[in-house]
Amino acid sequence: MLNIDELKFDEKGLIPAIVVDAVTRDVLTLAYMNKESLQISLEEERTCFYSRSRQQLWRKGETSGNVQHIVNIKADCDKDALVVYVNKEGPACHLGTDSCFNEDVFGSEPFSVKALYSLIEGRRTEKKEGSYTTYLFEKGIDKMLKKVGEECTEVIIAAKADDKRETVYEVADLAYHVLVMMVQMGIGVEDIIRELASRHVIDKKVKQEKMT
Repeated sequence: MLNIDELKFDEKGLIPAIVVDAVTRDVLTLAYMNKESLQISLEEERTCFYSRSRQQLWRKGETSGNVQHIVNIKADCDKDALVVYVNKEGPACHLGTDSCFNEDVFGSEPFSVKALYSLIEGRRTEKKEGSYTTYLFEKGIDKMLKKVGEECTEVIIAAKADDKRETVYEVADLAYHVLVMMVQMGIGVEDIIRELASRHVIDKKVKQEKMT
C-alpha cells in the first residue's frame, strides 16, 4: 500500500514518476508529481502531474483526450521515485507517439514481439519484392491459415520426438505465421496480452473442449 507520508520529495516538493504501460510494460514517459497531484491521481485513478515549466498541476489527457488510467503505483526502495502502471487512451507523448522514448542510442531496437509485429505490418503496407511476408499477404488469409496449421503439426512432431532444438525452431515458425495472421485480422499484440492478463489464473481451464 502506497503511503504518501513515507515518500521522499525533493527540495521543490517533487518526486519523479516513471509511467509504464500496464499491458506491454513499455516505458511511456517520465513526469513529476507533488503531494497534491499524487493525491489527485490516487483519488481519480488517472495520472495527474506537476508541470515544472508551467508550475501548475495538469491531468494527462485534459486537452488531448489521451487519458492514462492508473492500474498500480509502486515506490522504489529509497522511496524517492515512483513507477506508475497505466492503461492508456491514445499516445503518451505530445508528439503523437506511443512513448516519449523513441531514439536508440546504439542504432537498433532490442528484439521484441512488438518490433517484429511492426515489421510484418510494414510488409503489408509497403510490399517488398521477394519478401515471403509480402507473399503471404498477397495470397491472403487462407494461405496464412494453411501455414499456421502446418507449423502446428511440425511443433507437435518435434515435441513428440523430444527434440528441444527442433521444437524451438518450429515454435518460432509458428509464432511468426500467427503474427502474420494477426496483422491480417487487425489483432494487436496488446490484444493478446490483455486477454491473458484478464484471466488472472493460469491453472483453471477457461475454455472447455467440445467432445464430438
